[in-house]
Amino acid sequence: LIGFEYARWHGRDAANHFVGELDAIRSRAPAGATPLVSVILDGENAWEHYPYNGYYFFEDLYSSLEAHAFIRSTTFGRYLADTPNLASLPAVVAGSWVYGTLSTWIGSPDKNRAWDLLCAAKQSYDLVIDSGRLDEQEKAAAEAQLMVCEGSDWFWWCGDYNPRAVVRSFDQLYRGNLAGLYARLKLPPPVELASPLSQGNAESESVGTMRRAG
Repeated sequence: LIGFEYARWHGRDAANHFVGELDAIRSRAPAGATPLVSVILDGENAWEHYPYNGYYFFEDLYSSLEAHAFIRSTTFGRYLADTPNLASLPAVVAGSWVYGTLSTWIGSPDKNRAWDLLCAAKQSYDLVIDSGRLDEQEKAAAEAQLMVCEGSDWFWWCGDYNPRAVVRSFDQLYRGNLAGLYARLKLPPPVELASPLSQGNAESESVGTMRRAG
């Protein structure tokens, strides 16, 4: 709702609807239970589609939550501290809210190629670090550059469900960061980094890492 639907609504209507959804969850809970509702989004992505970046939605939502007789906002840490004897999950399934799989980041030819380039760069990084040829300052700079290259969103942008112009920009940034890592390692970059990895789709619906799950 927040990620895909409410941007089309009047802020107050959206806020009232969301609070109504929370009320419905409470009404369905077993007697004596205190339901916890997690509201988790890719924080930078939904608001660009809202009027005024979601300002009026936030104003009405937070006001409604603060005035509500039963709903209380909290954090995971506070809830855990205030709720003893919670059961533990035996396992956590690997995947994503997008299709329940890891296909957002790996599996297609262009995503796999991006991973191959990163793996090759990491192997070069390990060899250079183990060789001792870099001083401490140079090692720190190389490590920082490696962490930039390991950001998960680089792989999300490889795909025909994203706008072509945006994919082109992120593709170039990713390859440039890998080339920057090789420079930090005092190695020439592979020739593969000169060629684009993904093309994107000129007719893609919208921009941002919020991808519809259905």
